[in-house]
Amino acid sequence: MTALSKRREKTAPPLPDASDLKLGIVLSDYHGSFAEGLLRGARSCLKAHGVPLESVAEIRVPGAFEIPQAVSRLRAACKPPLDAIVTLGVLIRGDTLHFEVLSHEVCRSLSEIGRSSGVPVAFGVLTVDTEQQARDRTGTGRSNKGWEAAEAAVRMALLFRQIEDRDAGGGTFSERPGRRRAGR
Repeated sequence: MTALSKRREKTAPPLPDASDLKLGIVLSDYHGSFAEGLLRGARSCLKAHGVPLESVAEIRVPGAFEIPQAVSRLRAACKPPLDAIVTLGVLIRGDTLHFEVLSHEVCRSLSEIGRSSGVPVAFGVLTVDTEQQARDRTGTGRSNKGWEAAEAAVRMALLFRQIEDRDAGGGTFSERPGRRRAGR
């Protein structure tokens, strides 16, 4: 574990209860062993937040380019609507412009889907130069980028719910989004 990972572990906020969230995960199968590491990290995070396995819709796509297409379809098809979607995949730089084109387009498309739909889309697509960098980011614990993406999805879903509750009741924000209050 790196010094940054140790510091992140010590300063991480308490895990909010997300047991009533309905989430989606879209995983690119390309670079399969790294993708599976990201998925393990995301599943571990959701379990730690109390999200039941049956409340998570998981789908797999062949590559990173297909992730935004699947996110759009999954978001439209799920009833009741998903609270957030976690996207996971791995892009490793090669000798051509393919990496730059894909990484830019996937990020731009996912960002647009999140903005236009109002459903948080967490970005867990690694964009790395080497396989070693991918290995370093798909290990165990909270430094796993799958964990980080799942945690971002949970916190954003809870934040959006808090905003909706505030709008409905005219209240104010009394706590940091995604954190448990004492005694809960």
